[in-house]
Amino acid sequence: MRIITFNANGIRSAANKGFFDWLKKQNADVVCLQETKAQEDQLVDPMFRPDGHHSFYRDATTKKGYSGVAIYSRREPDEVHTALGWPEFDNEGRYIEARYGKLSVVSLYVPSGSSGEERQAFKFKSMEYLKLVFDQWLKSGRDYVICGDWNIVRSRNDIKNWTSNQKNSGCLPAERAWLNDMIADAYGDETPAPKAGWHDSFRVARPDAVEYTWWSARGNARANNVGWRIDYQVITPGLSKKVKSCAITPAPRFSDHAPYLVDYGA
Repeated sequence: MRIITFNANGIRSAANKGFFDWLKKQNADVVCLQETKAQEDQLVDPMFRPDGHHSFYRDATTKKGYSGVAIYSRREPDEVHTALGWPEFDNEGRYIEARYGKLSVVSLYVPSGSSGEERQAFKFKSMEYLKLVFDQWLKSGRDYVICGDWNIVRSRNDIKNWTSNQKNSGCLPAERAWLNDMIADAYGDETPAPKAGWHDSFRVARPDAVEYTWWSARGNARANNVGWRIDYQVITPGLSKKVKSCAITPAPRFSDHAPYLVDYGA
């Protein structure tokens, strides 16, 4: 099973840069998108319903052209969920889940706090709420793949300029502690890892790799590979043994993020 997650930073913009042509060659079973930045009725072109895939969108209702998530699925899901139960979060179009038997694949877009104190406060509030949701999922007995832009790095190996970003959203100690406190591996920061918890699929496959999934538009960051790894497939422990390989694909460039692909065995 091949799953791809990608923050498109505008699905129509990514399409114009060749994303859907690239996607046709990937043979993906499930594709999770974030930041579609469109309402579904604006996506009438057949390209937004990729051949061989069932397509599901969750748009933002708070503001048109904002946020938004999607899932493309080769197999028709048994169920599709588009709300967690907290309207303030749900209405920004940040969650969609496809269920296949006991497997759930989620496309998640964690808020960014980089625009100011108000959004950072909402990010922290969202993190607090999501922790309760993730704990329930972990105890549910279901297998979960939580794909998405988490807007948080885990450690020094996940960001080029570790020291200078300690006071910036996405690398704040409290944010890293929240994420690393849920992930049971040795590849976070100084936060003690739980004995049992979620797994970071990238670190399962490539424990010591230094690769990034997002680059600022400023200062030739992408050309100089001054990046951050903030796009993940976070998985329940049972799926960890099924991770066969993964890849971050910075080129071709479809947005300020790169697609992240994971192959899972049976």
